[in-house]
Amino acid sequence: MSAGLQGAIETAPVTRLHEHRSYDPADFAVPSGREEEWRFTPLRRLRGLHTDSPPAPTATVAVEVDPAPEVKTFSAERSVAHAGRTFIPADRVSARAYASFDEATVITVPAEADASRPTVVAVTGMKGEGEVGGVGYGHLLVQAEPFSRAVVVLDYRGSATYADNVELVVGDGASLSLVSVQDWADDAVHAGHHYATLGRDARLRHAAVTLGGSVVRLGAEVRYDGPGGDAELTGLYFADAGQHLEHRLFVDHDMPNCRSRVTYKGALQGADAHAVWIGDVLIRPEATGTDTYEYNRNLVLTDGTRVDSVPNLEILTGEIIGAGHASASGRLEDHHLFYLMARGIPFEEARKLVIRGFFGQLIGTIEVPELRERIAEAVEAELTRSLP
Repeated sequence: MSAGLQGAIETAPVTRLHEHRSYDPADFAVPSGREEEWRFTPLRRLRGLHTDSPPAPTATVAVEVDPAPEVKTFSAERSVAHAGRTFIPADRVSARAYASFDEATVITVPAEADASRPTVVAVTGMKGEGEVGGVGYGHLLVQAEPFSRAVVVLDYRGSATYADNVELVVGDGASLSLVSVQDWADDAVHAGHHYATLGRDARLRHAAVTLGGSVVRLGAEVRYDGPGGDAELTGLYFADAGQHLEHRLFVDHDMPNCRSRVTYKGALQGADAHAVWIGDVLIRPEATGTDTYEYNRNLVLTDGTRVDSVPNLEILTGEIIGAGHASASGRLEDHHLFYLMARGIPFEEARKLVIRGFFGQLIGTIEVPELRERIAEAVEAELTRSLP
C-alpha cells in the first residue's frame, strides 16, 4: 500500500455511534425511537427505564453468588466497584443502572489461580400472586487477575424489571469464560450491558443465551488494553410470540495483533416474535494485524415474525490479517428435510433434527455440562411448541 493511501486511511474519521459515554443519565437525551441505537427497541415496553422518571428499585430482585473455592467475592459500594475505571455507560439505561444500584457484586480470580468449578451468580426476580415483578438495578464486576483461569455463569430467572451492568476485566495472560443465561419469566423486562477489557494476550469467551422475557435488550462490548487479546462472543436465542430479544455487539479493535469472533444464531416462532442483532466492529488505525469475523443466522419457523440483522465493519487501516461478516435469515431448507425424510424419518422428527443441528455447535462450546443439558432441553421444549 502506498504511503499516501495509508495516510488517508489513518486520518479517516472514526464512527460517532459509540463515542458518547457518561455516568450521568442526564447526559443522554430521552430516546424517542428514531435514534440509530434505539430504533429497533419497543420503548413503550421498557416500563420507563429510559425516561426521566424511571421506576424506583424494590427489594424483590435477589442476587446470590456461589463462588468456586479459589475465587473471592464480596459486595461493594460504588467507589470500590468503580476503582478500575474501565467501564463508562454507553446509553441512558446503562447510566441509570449505574446511578441506581445499591451494592455491586465483585468477583476476583486471584493471579495464576485456576478455578476448579464455575462461579454462579443467580439473579432472581420475585413477585407475589397477582403482582408485577419487582424493579432492580445491578452492577457486577469480574476481575480475572493475570494468568488466572475461571468460568462465571450469570443466571437470570423469575419476574422483574431489571437493568444492570456487567464489567469484565481480564488481566494479562488470563482466560475468562462468561455464560449469561436470560431465562426470565414471560413478563420480565431486562436491559443489560456487558463491558469487557482484555489485557495483553488475554482470552475471553462470552456466551449469551436468551430464552425468556417479554423484552430483553443485551449489549456486549469488547476493548483491548494490550496486544494479543482474543475475544470470542457467541449467542443463542429463541423468540416466541410477542417476545422482543435484542443483542447488540461492539468490538473496538484499538490494539495491534488482536483477534475477535462473533457468532450468534437465533430462531423465531409465533405472531410478533422479534429478534434484533446488531454487530459493530471498529478497527482503528493503530490496530494493525487484526483478525476479526462476525456471523449471524436466523431460522424463521412460522409466519408473523420479524428479524433485523445488521452487521457493520469500519476499517481504518489496511494492515490487517482479515475482516468480514455474514448475515442470513430464512426458513428451514427443503433439501435438509428431504434428505432425512427420504431415509424414513417423519417430517416432525426431521424438522427437530435440523434445528437441533443448527444450534448444536454453539451449545457444544459452552464449558459447563449442566448448562449444555439445560439449554438443549429448553430448545427441545421450544421445538415441541412450534410443531404445526
